[in-house]
Amino acid sequence: MEDLIKALQIFMKYGNPAYPFHCEHDILYIWGINYSDVSESDKILLKELGFDDHDEDDGFTSYRYGSC
Repeated sequence: MEDLIKALQIFMKYGNPAYPFHCEHDILYIWGINYSDVSESDKILLKELGFDDHDEDDGFTSYRYGSC
């Protein structure tokens, strides 16, 4: 859980969307945070924490945190 909290704190630096999550087929989607706005160092950290870019919607996805 600590890694998820760290990732959420990074996302908070780039926005605080009203409805940031969507889960589907064991994928956690983060909406409302533009991938292109996130610094390169934070992208590296997010990748280490289990989040990848979701280029279709310019957000982030994770398979690490189980089924939603």
